[in-house]
Amino acid sequence: MTILQISAELSYSLPAPCTILVQVEAATTPEQRLDHAVINIGPADDKTIVPAHDGVGTRLWTTQQEHLTISYGTNIAIDRANPDFSALSATALSDLPGEAVPYLFNSLYCSTTAFDQLVADEFADLSGGPLVAAMSDHIGQIMTYGSDSDNAHTNAEQSYVARKGVCRDYAHIMISMARTANIPARFASTYAPDVTPQDFHAVAEVFLGGGWHLVDPTGMAQASDMAVIGIGRDATDVSFLTGFGSLEMVEQQVSVSRA
Repeated sequence: MTILQISAELSYSLPAPCTILVQVEAATTPEQRLDHAVINIGPADDKTIVPAHDGVGTRLWTTQQEHLTISYGTNIAIDRANPDFSALSATALSDLPGEAVPYLFNSLYCSTTAFDQLVADEFADLSGGPLVAAMSDHIGQIMTYGSDSDNAHTNAEQSYVARKGVCRDYAHIMISMARTANIPARFASTYAPDVTPQDFHAVAEVFLGGGWHLVDPTGMAQASDMAVIGIGRDATDVSFLTGFGSLEMVEQQVSVSRA
């Protein structure tokens, strides 16, 4: 079991009143137990809590004027084993549960056809967990971590061609490749202690052997050390902050450490 200490501080300026959807709180799941979780949003005391995508975690609506501040902190116990991908088999399509089926399909940033030829050529003799592990290794080898520009709207294929990106891009490529191989895959927003620089961290989650398993192609995080915030089809569904109006970031700090 891993105990993480998590804190996040965000500050935004708002040129006009703005309604904002926030998702920064770690989810409560059978593998994650939160202790002393506190979130403060201001300056206006206006918030409504709603379930997040597929019921994993929560989102919070708030409407603020002039500026927005978010302060979140918690200790969280992670009881999740690192998957042994060599021992995980693919689940037959007809045996997939309903919750996994939507993650076989195209989404905004993840095409199921962009990597058809690559998957057929590079991984022809692999399936299930060994295939996922080989894909993750391949992404880690060919990609350079970092960004020279705003890549918030870059899809998986564009990121792969550029051979450069941040964690969201690595996750999108992994998800697209897995879906190409008929393995359900989804996007997970997480906190993890060894991410450099410290920030919200994006990874993929694949459905193998009858369950979901986290995989990080960047190599910076492992399943036993990750606190999941939420999941979705791609980054669209799991943004830590979405403004329905104009806003500008002033400051953002995330800190994750092992207790």
